[in-house]
Amino acid sequence: MNLNEISLPTKDIKVSIAFYQTLGLRLIVETEIYARFEMPDGEATMSLHRTDAKLGDEGVYVYFECVDLDERVKALKARGIIFENDPKVQRWLWREAWLKDPAGNRLCLYRAGENRKNPPWRIKG
Repeated sequence: MNLNEISLPTKDIKVSIAFYQTLGLRLIVETEIYARFEMPDGEATMSLHRTDAKLGDEGVYVYFECVDLDERVKALKARGIIFENDPKVQRWLWREAWLKDPAGNRLCLYRAGENRKNPPWRIKG
């Protein structure tokens, strides 16, 4: 199995499209209720769907791995993107910077390298 796409809810499709374009995603489909993006790296895509339903208090968590994490966060801050924290190493050995999209979905820009799938505590076998 291969992850193809993640779809996130939003109340304001236009505002969310602009936000994700600022993050560097490439818009490939746009309607009044749906937008789809290609990632700058890899084959996965991400979409947005407009909803009138109440968005969750916490939303979903989406992780974007960045080999240039510190430089990317700095550049995004210069473009007005607000982060909850600067990149920092977590106890699980991932360097993470958290932010929210306009709909309240939580995003993590991170760098894990080898620890992404092979942390020291990985189950053998």
